Amino acid sequence: MLLDIDKLTLQLPGTARPVLNGVSLQVASGEVVGLVGESGSGKSTTAKAALRTLPDGTAISGSVRVDGTDVLALTGDDLRRHRSRTVAMVHQDPRSALNPVRRVGDFLVERLTGTGLDKKTARTRAVELLDTVGLSDPERRARQRPHELSGGMLQRVVIAGALAADPRLLLADEATSALDVTTQAEILSLLRTLRADRSLGLLFITHDLHLAAAYCDRVYVMYAGRVVEQQPATQLFDRPRHPYTKGLLACSPTLGEGRRDLRPIPGRPPSLADTFGGCEFADRCADAEPACSTWSPEPSPLSGGGSATCRRLPELAGPGPAPLKRSAR
Repeated sequence: MLLDIDKLTLQLPGTARPVLNGVSLQVASGEVVGLVGESGSGKSTTAKAALRTLPDGTAISGSVRVDGTDVLALTGDDLRRHRSRTVAMVHQDPRSALNPVRRVGDFLVERLTGTGLDKKTARTRAVELLDTVGLSDPERRARQRPHELSGGMLQRVVIAGALAADPRLLLADEATSALDVTTQAEILSLLRTLRADRSLGLLFITHDLHLAAAYCDRVYVMYAGRVVEQQPATQLFDRPRHPYTKGLLACSPTLGEGRRDLRPIPGRPPSLADTFGGCEFADRCADAEPACSTWSPEPSPLSGGGSATCRRLPELAGPGPAPLKRSAR
């Protein structure tokens, strides 16, 4: 398994509850795994755990393995090599990843020389990478500065930087959310091609459930630092099992014959100052019973693969909202 996170719990200094609570997640080579949930659910922190870019003083239990290596045990040069060569991250805002006064090519050359290439070879390789990610006239693009490129072009540059050291695992944190629909489709097509050509494993973090349904092989749903459901994408969106997953789908707009009124989830997402004696979703769940507030959440296996964390899972096996339509991948 390329990425194997097992029962990972992270407690930040000064917080009342863990930011991640027993998270288990896996990504295989050549697989696209989605991670969805409201803001603050722990999606980005889960991805950062694969890089071990965590705040000082974080209390950690559980394990994080990337390509068989225990990431939490790495230090010094071994950790730097891991961050630069084994795994790479593509962030939501490409402009924040680039120095506005430096040329695009210099950004890539810096990444490449960090892998041991000399500057001359790195400059040639930088142009090749820009061509690989589909930028026209890559030699000219390498001489340009970030303000001369569109958002879609900059996202391709950042992806080129992530690919500089031929990583096995790519972490995409809302990498397409700031792009228009046409550019988003182009970036996703590019990532799909790179996945096939390089057997990349891709952890795809998104708020867009329709996008996750269309693009991912499997999907994990997070709430309050815990994975509450995970299934193959085709099953999760056709037959969600956890009340929170059903709630997310019920407040997603639909068109056509299955069109329905939006039904927002009541209440608000919990903060790190909130504590729980049982299920984290109990105070927002229409199906909750008093016992849910003291029940210790444990995942239960689902037929067809996957699991869900709900005390009333056998009782709530009926159909959820109308399934999201999935485009061909």
